[in-house]
Amino acid sequence: MLTFIGIGLYDKRDISEKGLRLIRNSEYVFLEGYTSRLMGATKDELEAYYQKPVRLLMRADVEQHPDELLDCALHGNTVFLCAGDPMVSTTHADIRIRAADRGIPTAIIHGASIVSAVCGLSGLQNYRFGKSCSVPFPQAHWSPTSPLDVIVENRNLRLHTLVYLDIQDERYMTVNEAVGLLEGMARKKQVTIPLYVGIARAGSDAPVVRAGTAEVLRSVDFGPPLHVLVVPGDLHDMERMYLARFASLC
Repeated sequence: MLTFIGIGLYDKRDISEKGLRLIRNSEYVFLEGYTSRLMGATKDELEAYYQKPVRLLMRADVEQHPDELLDCALHGNTVFLCAGDPMVSTTHADIRIRAADRGIPTAIIHGASIVSAVCGLSGLQNYRFGKSCSVPFPQAHWSPTSPLDVIVENRNLRLHTLVYLDIQDERYMTVNEAVGLLEGMARKKQVTIPLYVGIARAGSDAPVVRAGTAEVLRSVDFGPPLHVLVVPGDLHDMERMYLARFASLC
């Protein structure tokens, strides 16, 4: 049996009672650590809370070498943990398909997701979001502009864009860095992005939410990770009021 469990957004307390019970009754516990991470808890703290040893999986383990995970699930109750909700990532959907192909029963325990948390923190309405995108750290000979293409397409449809920020080992992209990268893309393509919304540490006791121009957001100290960014489309009056009240939009 393989159960995908979302463990929430920030720390060990975010998991549901149902998820925690399944972890404690499992034989094998795997934690995916590359699409997102709980910044309010260490692996040791999670192991103490779950009362189970936890095996950390990174990108290659999940995308290229999932056999250990699937072999465990074939022979015993196995849980696959990830920050947020398990099925937001297409990688996790692929793992579930692979499990089904091997005759392994699967189940999902959903968790709080950044997709819904962004709406609550920013006031931007869920049904007004278009396709999401990710901003990666530039490499020596690779600096994609596809995130800007998604943003422009969404804005032409008057839709908001959720922009995920890159994680590489212990390096976490900040809102400030992401805005700088997007502004560089926009200059090259002669595009203007009039408004950004930056969010830091969603799910924590003290998240930071700020809305403004690129100049404003690049001057804000958002503090420790994780950060996420939204590029709004046209704002409804209620959205503008919410951002003014809770995100310092002028």
